[in-house]
Amino acid sequence: MLQHFDPNKDYGTPASLSEKLVTLSIDGVTVTVPEGTSVMRAASLYDINIPKLCATDNLDAFGSCRICAVQIDGRRGTPASCTTPAEEGMTVWTQTPKLAKLRRNIMELYISDHPLDCLTCPANGNCELQDMAGAVGLREVRYGFDGNNHLDAEKDTSNPYFTFDASKCIVCSRCVRACSEVQGTFALTIDGRGFDSKVAAGQNEDFLDSECVSCGACVQACPTATLMENSVIDMGQPEHSVVTTCAYCGVGCSFKAEMKGDQVVRMVPYKGGEANHGHSCVKGRFAFGYATHKDRIKSPMIRDSIDQPWKEVSWEEAIGFAAKRLKDIQAEHGRESIGGITSSRCTNEEAYLVQKLIRTAFGNNNTDTCARVCHSPTGYGLKQTLGESAGTQTFDSVMHADCILVMGANPTDAHPVFGSLLRRRLREGASLIVIDPRQIDLLSTPHLGQAAHLPLRPGTNVAMINALAHVVVTEGLEDKDFIASRCEGDDYMKWREFISDARHAPEAMEEITGVAAETVRKAARQYATAKNAAIYYGLGVTEHSQGSTTVMGIANLALATGNIGREGVGVNPLRGQNNVQGSCDMGSFPHELPGYQHVADSVARARFEAAWGVELDSEPGLRIPNMFDAAISGHFRAMYVQGEDIAQSDPNTQHVEAALRALDCLIVQDIFLNETAKFAHVLLPGSTFLEKNGTFTNAERRINRVRKVMPPLAGKEDWEVTMELANALGYPMSYKHPSEIMDEIASLTPSFAGVSYQKLEEHGSLQWPCNVEFPEGSPIMHVESFPIGKAKFALTEFVPTTERANRRFPLLLTTGRILSQYNVGAQTRRTENQVWHDEDILELHPHDAEERGIVDGDWLGITSRAGQTVLRAKVSERMQPGVVYTTFHHPVSGANVITTDNSDWATNCPEYKVTAVQVEKVSQPSEWQQRFQDNHTRQVSYLAAAGAEKANS
Repeated sequence: MLQHFDPNKDYGTPASLSEKLVTLSIDGVTVTVPEGTSVMRAASLYDINIPKLCATDNLDAFGSCRICAVQIDGRRGTPASCTTPAEEGMTVWTQTPKLAKLRRNIMELYISDHPLDCLTCPANGNCELQDMAGAVGLREVRYGFDGNNHLDAEKDTSNPYFTFDASKCIVCSRCVRACSEVQGTFALTIDGRGFDSKVAAGQNEDFLDSECVSCGACVQACPTATLMENSVIDMGQPEHSVVTTCAYCGVGCSFKAEMKGDQVVRMVPYKGGEANHGHSCVKGRFAFGYATHKDRIKSPMIRDSIDQPWKEVSWEEAIGFAAKRLKDIQAEHGRESIGGITSSRCTNEEAYLVQKLIRTAFGNNNTDTCARVCHSPTGYGLKQTLGESAGTQTFDSVMHADCILVMGANPTDAHPVFGSLLRRRLREGASLIVIDPRQIDLLSTPHLGQAAHLPLRPGTNVAMINALAHVVVTEGLEDKDFIASRCEGDDYMKWREFISDARHAPEAMEEITGVAAETVRKAARQYATAKNAAIYYGLGVTEHSQGSTTVMGIANLALATGNIGREGVGVNPLRGQNNVQGSCDMGSFPHELPGYQHVADSVARARFEAAWGVELDSEPGLRIPNMFDAAISGHFRAMYVQGEDIAQSDPNTQHVEAALRALDCLIVQDIFLNETAKFAHVLLPGSTFLEKNGTFTNAERRINRVRKVMPPLAGKEDWEVTMELANALGYPMSYKHPSEIMDEIASLTPSFAGVSYQKLEEHGSLQWPCNVEFPEGSPIMHVESFPIGKAKFALTEFVPTTERANRRFPLLLTTGRILSQYNVGAQTRRTENQVWHDEDILELHPHDAEERGIVDGDWLGITSRAGQTVLRAKVSERMQPGVVYTTFHHPVSGANVITTDNSDWATNCPEYKVTAVQVEKVSQPSEWQQRFQDNHTRQVSYLAAAGAEKANS
């Protein structure tokens, strides 16, 4: 790829560069750029604009349109400036009579084969073809085509979000190149030759049936109205835009919300976003319609009992009702009888206020967050070994990795924008190691080089990591210099003796993991001998009974090989929700104040007490599972839940439901009547990311601004609701804007000490720690030292899970996500993403299916020690025999009805990934699903009755 050059950056002298600078003349202007920079890029850096059609700043140079032709002294012809590298002493002319005539002639040929409907074209006012025709001075067209040609082509309207109008296509290949170079799907091609050439999806399929993943890269790249968002076709071109941050996964993509008034016309990935660089996925790009869905809760509601209809009330009455309930319960049952849960979908400022509310107004530490059930082992494991509860790298760091180990993660589905970046690096030659029970899509990356799949049995992660580390140590593949200078010597020697034991050898572990010893040895050598090796892991690592142990084992492996503290290496947890990292940073756990400061630390606690004006409890509070158990036993009586659907997302659903039913007061703040809200006594309307100001922190510790683009449908942002509840309980809060909350966070949280809204506006984003030591933030952590001084190796003994297959439950169930849906589906199920995944299904290997007489589409009863549910079958070679798989995006599926109470030994993170089950064909839903449907119908009717009562009054 021809290189880009920033004229504002100090490159020093040519001798200090790995590549020299060249000086040339363009239209009489002296230009200096790195050797290899294209003439077009060199000109643009000095505000010399060359007309173009096929070129764009995020694709490789192509040179097909010829509009960007230039003249170069001493050379024949008119070369394309996008593919011509700048050279020392070159003299370039971009505007001459010869070039003007050439460009008009080329443009005339384009327009002659283009519909003459500019006034009615949906791209009118935002069409590069129109712009370039004007730029080259084209005023009339002398040519045309008779007979049948592409102008008669039918529109492809199969995709729910965009239309493909082939009659407007100029075959510039930008969409094809965006699909291959940016997204990495290779779903689009140019079919045919000459005048018969056309853009084709898949094997001349429509877009919906092809391999297109609807990321929108093709739509964004298209210079005409060939590929156009349906929302723009319906609403017209937007008038203004606001830059904000996506509220889906932990990648934290930046978007321009393009608006008409306070209506969102489209979400366009923002090229200035450091996490996504102008790329997107189907969720962030298109699935924003839930924000204005008819199911949105727009008025506060209360009821005395969950078997009563809802009553719509004012904000004042709802807040007063909730506050009185909480006060009365504490008066009767004690200070520890209530608690709350913060949201990983809400902003940092909102999570901070909820935990502050609990610690001040509630007077206890009974605060927890959804990270408890996903990445709490990350926080524990990395804190113990590296000294900080977060990943070490930027996403861009992967472009410097030579070997990429992906464990228990499926980036192309769960973190698709990062997945595309990772695939690009794999196409460039990085090797791949996948440790996962399933065949994930990364393994089918087009043009993939060296790759290894280690399809371990669910529940054997620690055994696998120990086997890899054993090879590193016993074959002398350690980075001894790094260990000597950066790691605790005694810890290392103890670990080395432990891991060298023959019981950790791949041959000894083969029977446990199910992976051939030689395959493990090759993978270990591949990782340890790479110049830069990076580890990326997900919930397939953390959601186990030994989740924390595996995280520590991953850190051990990175430390032993010296793969910490520079670009292209590191330990990188892929966070699931948009603000999981932020909710942890903000002190949502019962044992930690904001910034991971333990509640037992008297110095830290005194600082918060002085700022908050109250005495804080020095004892950790209840974790989410403890809250459920205490509710059932009668000791825990009330809960405030902001933006989490624990009734659907937490394990052993029937146990969770029993706990929620036992509460005297459940306060739910959310945008929809979710499964948890069906057990609530107070329902407070929430606000979406489009309706609020604040910040999110993504998986790379990047703090991004969230900017309000439209008023909250219910009149209040979430932080305002929490503040009013605190005031009603007698603890004063008086913030006027979330920036004031961030200022308070910065004053109390060392890693955020240098963060402010003003600084975020100046820099775009910041990665913590951002403080006096790192005033511009910390893209790469642990470069020279660790927060604990020297890193520590941890002993990682493999302890088999108690959840094992047997004759009664012979299969192991594991769970995960799918590209089109998000988490519990509350948002994506209320968009057109339903087209791709309208129900959860059970994947099983052909051997297991044949043994049970199962074919695709059969209803299957899945029974575990915890319960039973029913799903449709999908026979899949992606599975290994003995392992089945499902997603959890649809509440009626009851995926968590069958998951058990088993959890991580250190953090209580549930063991979602290992559930022993039996599968058999059935003909009707499970008893739980029937009860679910009945309760759902009843609760929806209660909601409708509340609306009707208000209308009548």
